[in-house]
Amino acid sequence: MPSDRTNLRRGWTTGACATAAAKAAATALLGSDFPDPVTITLPGGQTPAFALAEERSGPDFAEVAIVKDAGDDPDVTHGALVRATVRRGESGAGVRFHAGAGVGTVTLAGLPVPPGEPAINPVPRKMIAAALEEVARAHGVAADFDVTVGIDGGQELALKTMNPRLGIVGGLSVLGTTGIVVPYSCAAWIHSIHRGIDVARAAGFDHVGGATGDASEKAMAAHCGFAEQQLIDMGDFVGGMLKYLRVHPVPKVTVAGGVAKMTKLAQGRRDLHSKHGRADLDALAIAARDLGGDDELAVRIAGSNTVAEAFDHSTKAGLPLGDHLAAQAWRTAAKILRQGQLQLLIFDREGRLRGKADMAEIDPAMS
Repeated sequence: MPSDRTNLRRGWTTGACATAAAKAAATALLGSDFPDPVTITLPGGQTPAFALAEERSGPDFAEVAIVKDAGDDPDVTHGALVRATVRRGESGAGVRFHAGAGVGTVTLAGLPVPPGEPAINPVPRKMIAAALEEVARAHGVAADFDVTVGIDGGQELALKTMNPRLGIVGGLSVLGTTGIVVPYSCAAWIHSIHRGIDVARAAGFDHVGGATGDASEKAMAAHCGFAEQQLIDMGDFVGGMLKYLRVHPVPKVTVAGGVAKMTKLAQGRRDLHSKHGRADLDALAIAARDLGGDDELAVRIAGSNTVAEAFDHSTKAGLPLGDHLAAQAWRTAAKILRQGQLQLLIFDREGRLRGKADMAEIDPAMS
């Protein structure tokens, strides 16, 4: 796969790999040789070819495995074997999907497929169905197939994803909307944020919380008494989470994070990743002066190595810098969310609350 402008190699989604495996298996099932490589058509019209890693067949089935190549993206499924086992189905039933080993089953409402179904998302389903219809036409038969998709080691790999929180049990999801993995595009993370919100809404929760990391999430969950499905793994994407909540609202929202990330939010940042720069310590020094701090304190804060150190200087001086920044961060977040009630919490690495802006109604006029 060609690289993008940053010279990072692109790869293929699990949905694309499953489609290729299913097409090759169906071809063999209908009496032809296993095509190796096998070519599929992606939603954007691209026609990549995939080498077969494993193939086997019996009187009523054919199975193919393809190695998932995620390119240079740190995808947990990179290198995994994606399997498709194809059997002839009931006449008129069309293509029916089943979860094999390592592919999860949906148990909660709010996801793109309903509870009880294998966690194979709509676009991969369409890709697989289209590929099998192509094979069926070539052999002059109806496209009535049972397709079982599996991912070797998927049950263990799923523990490194958001699937358990989203109510997907037993393995991974088969994902992808384009068939192509763009390195470090963060698409999978944004997808998890959206699905987490959908699951919380479908479960009837009126309060959700997004946190920047594990420590702040645990502290937020304890502070708010959240259930697992109320927690949104926001990471650095506070803007992305709040924009989705603006269109798919939940009455009450809590945003929580560590001192450095929330300081960035207070200073107007919406993407809190370190690649977009550090928090402005000079601005923190000015804030400390506005809160009554002296020049010596301002110099110490401006010269701090980290935001955490700056917070410690302000705490020793008895200044409510955390609450001040929480109020500023609340305003930044409120301008994105535009509706409902919002709370802002700042925690340190030990999970201690260092600043807060209490739950309050957003004035739509402030946007």
